[in-house]
Amino acid sequence: LLQGPMTISSVEEGTAGKIRLPREIFQSLSSQAARVVVTVLDIQQLGMFKEDNQVGQVLDDTVVGIVVEDMDISGLQDPVRLTFAHRQLLRNVTPLCVFWDPNQGQAGGWNTTGCVTVPGDKQTDCSCNHLTFFTLLLNPALNRFTAQTVVAVASTSCGVAVAFSIFTIAFYIFLRCNYQQFRSEESLRTNLGLHMNLVSSLLLLNLAFLLNSGVSSRAMPGLCSALGGLTHYCLLCCFTWTALEGCHLYLLFVKVLGTYIHHYLAKLCLVGWGFPALVVAVAGAIGSYGAYNIWTMDHQTVVHLCWINSKHVLVHYITICGYFGLVFLFNTVIFGVVAWKNCHLWSTGMVQGHCKAWRVALAVVGLFCLLGVTWALTFLSYGSSSVLMLYLSAILNSLQGLFIFIWLVVLYYPKMEETTSSLSHITKNDRTMAVSQG
Repeated sequence: LLQGPMTISSVEEGTAGKIRLPREIFQSLSSQAARVVVTVLDIQQLGMFKEDNQVGQVLDDTVVGIVVEDMDISGLQDPVRLTFAHRQLLRNVTPLCVFWDPNQGQAGGWNTTGCVTVPGDKQTDCSCNHLTFFTLLLNPALNRFTAQTVVAVASTSCGVAVAFSIFTIAFYIFLRCNYQQFRSEESLRTNLGLHMNLVSSLLLLNLAFLLNSGVSSRAMPGLCSALGGLTHYCLLCCFTWTALEGCHLYLLFVKVLGTYIHHYLAKLCLVGWGFPALVVAVAGAIGSYGAYNIWTMDHQTVVHLCWINSKHVLVHYITICGYFGLVFLFNTVIFGVVAWKNCHLWSTGMVQGHCKAWRVALAVVGLFCLLGVTWALTFLSYGSSSVLMLYLSAILNSLQGLFIFIWLVVLYYPKMEETTSSLSHITKNDRTMAVSQG
């Protein structure tokens, strides 16, 4: 084990990088002694290893070159292992083990072929199958252009979503005022009331995001904390109402068709609006909200929001990532069970009626939106390699209200009496009230 240069990480005194050369390199040498040269270069002073349009930053501006007996060594079965020591990296930084490839681009560039990166809290291990000049490239998960573009796209989509959320609520009021069916049938009132609560939570979330992105950069600490808590509350309400949509499907299809619960919608509202308020109250009591910044590699602010501050990142992982993960898992299982039961009913002829394929497809897409499946794209947008998923996540999540509006309009208007058979059997047995729960 050869000790690397002590200055690989200038941010922490006393830490050392490590280099391990495999036995395979020396077995091919005829002499018992081999000359190993480890060169440490400060590329900032030397002006070397400059890549055109480079996004990431070289750790401590340090490049390590390894040469054994002036031999060109590549294709190693047992790789060379380098350990780069560093302090804990920012959340929006992704380490990447690279080597200098003179054939990359016009004047050379960084390449990852043959290298594997294993990141850690205070060090990153690199395993490469050849010898050359190596470094650890710190890539921003979001560069300035991408971050600003995503915020602009999300803001535009949120504006559209606000308009269509209002249209959806107006459409609901129109149905209640003009059609006796939507006032007399409890099943329809319950279903639409549940959907309207979800749409209302989406409306509040989009308004909170627009307000947040507009005033967060100049908000006072107290106002920023309140705005962060409001945004967190609205997001948790969306997740909770999507979970309640899944619970509603469970009661209709899985447990007992025609289940009746006294003051059912009121109890759903108590959970849908009350549980997030309790979570936000606890998070606010420990000072979780404040300014949240996304930085570039040169420590300039790309995005400034009022959100859960960096000191309480655990609150973010538990109440956002963990909570939605459970909601998504539950709704996915419920959707699968409901789909299986419907296929079984159709195959046995227990459900009659002629339903066009496009209306069935629309019903499925609508259920996906109601169950919050579009939010799952956020988990696929981690890292700089998922920019496309980042854009899709921003657009689809912002336009969820638009999708629900189209879904409800097509299903319930203009032919109210011909509500799709794919959904009619969801509600037709609700009036039987087979089970009563207080």
